Amino acid sequence: MSQTEVSRAEPPLVPLGTLIGRELRSEKVEKPIIRYGQAALAKKGEDYFLIKTDCQRIPGDPSTSFSVFGIFDGHNGISAAIFTKENLLNNVLCAVPEGASREEWLQALPQALVAGFVKTDIEFQQKGESSGTTVTFVVIDGWTVTVASVGDSRCILDTQGGVVTLLTVDHRLEENEEERTRVTASGGEVGRLNVFGGNEVGPLRCWPGGLCLSRSIGDTDVGEFIVPVPHVKQVKLSDAGGRLVIASDGIWDTLSSDAAAKACRGLPADLAAKLVVKEALRSRGLKDDTTCLVVDIIPSVHPVLPPLPQKKHHGLSGLIFGKKSHNLASKSSKLSAVGAVEELFEEGSAMLEERLGKDFPMNPESGLFRCAICQVDQPTNEGLSLNSGTFFSPSSKPWEGPFLCANCRRKKDAMEGKRPIKPTISI
Repeated sequence: MSQTEVSRAEPPLVPLGTLIGRELRSEKVEKPIIRYGQAALAKKGEDYFLIKTDCQRIPGDPSTSFSVFGIFDGHNGISAAIFTKENLLNNVLCAVPEGASREEWLQALPQALVAGFVKTDIEFQQKGESSGTTVTFVVIDGWTVTVASVGDSRCILDTQGGVVTLLTVDHRLEENEEERTRVTASGGEVGRLNVFGGNEVGPLRCWPGGLCLSRSIGDTDVGEFIVPVPHVKQVKLSDAGGRLVIASDGIWDTLSSDAAAKACRGLPADLAAKLVVKEALRSRGLKDDTTCLVVDIIPSVHPVLPPLPQKKHHGLSGLIFGKKSHNLASKSSKLSAVGAVEELFEEGSAMLEERLGKDFPMNPESGLFRCAICQVDQPTNEGLSLNSGTFFSPSSKPWEGPFLCANCRRKKDAMEGKRPIKPTISI
C-alpha cells in the first residue's frame, strides 16, 4: 500500500508532530473514547482480568481520568492472580510522585510499574502461598498506552494501515535465550523434565520448581531468580486511534498476533473479543483457560473503528514506529513518516538499578528517605543507599540505584542470586 492509499483511509492519520504542536500551543485535542469487550472460557479457572475505566490521577477531577486493563493468568492455584488483581494498581499509583502533572505522571509511570510489580510480589510472598501468576497490565491515558508484563500473556496493537505490533515480551524459557542466561547466572538451572530412562520431555523449565516462565508474581516455592520485574513499553497513538488485543496464553498458543488481529477487524470490541476466543478454540479446542480483552481507542469524531485494509504492504511496517527514547523527558524522538504511533519508552532489564532511576525521594516533614519500592520512609542506615558496596562481595559492583529499605534490598539481592534461595515450601 502506498502512502497515497494510506492517506485516503478513514479516519485520516495525523502526524504526531502536528499533535504535539497543538498541545504546545494549548489547542484543544479531544481525548479518545475507550470501548472494550471481554470473552473467556475456563478450563482450570485460574485466569482473572481487570477492567477499570474510571481511574483518576487527581481524585475528584474527571479531566485526569485514565483506564486500566489487566490479564492475570494464574498457575498452581488462584491466590496470586486474585491478590495481584486486587493490589497491583494501588501499589503502582503509590509509587508515582504526589502532585505530578500529566506529563510528569506519564514519565514516572514506567518506573512506578516496576516498583508496583515488585512490591506486589513481596507482599504476596509474605503470605507463604505457592501459587503464581503472569501479568499483562495496560494503562491508557489519552492517546498514550503503557504496557507492563511478566510471563507469557500478551498485548498487541493493531493500527490503521494494518500493521500489528507486539507491545509485550514473552518470558518463556523455551523461546527467550536472554532470560535463560539471566536465570542460570543467578543460580537457577534450566532443563527439561526427566522421565524414566533419562529421556527429556516438554518445554524448558527452571529448577527448583519446574516453572517454564522466567518472570511472574508469586511462585514462592521456586527460586527468586524467577523475578517480578516487568518489561515496559510506552507508545503514543495519533488521533486515528487503534485496537489493543490483550489475552492469556490460551489464545497465543493457538493464534499468532497477526491472526488474532485479523480475526476481529471491523467488528465492535465486544464481538471482537468473542471472535478471537472462538477462533482460538476452533483449531485447538479448550486446552487451557482462554481469556481475551479487546480495547478500542477511538477518535471522538469517529465512534467506530473502520475496517482496516485487507491488503498488506510489508514496507509500511518500518513507518509505523518512530525511534524510541529511553529518556521520557526528551521530546526530540524522530517521528514516523506515517505518524500512526510514536514509541516513547521500552525497557525489559531485570536489574533494578537499571529500572528505578537514581532519585532519592525524601519526606520533607520527617527528613527520612523513601524506599523506591515499598514507599516506606526510613533512615538511610536501615537501607541501601547510593554507591553502597558494603552488602556485596568485592566482585560485585556497588548499588547505583535509589534508596531501598532493608526488606526490599534483600529482595533485590535474592533476585540477582546474591543470597541463598528460599527453601522449597512443603505442601
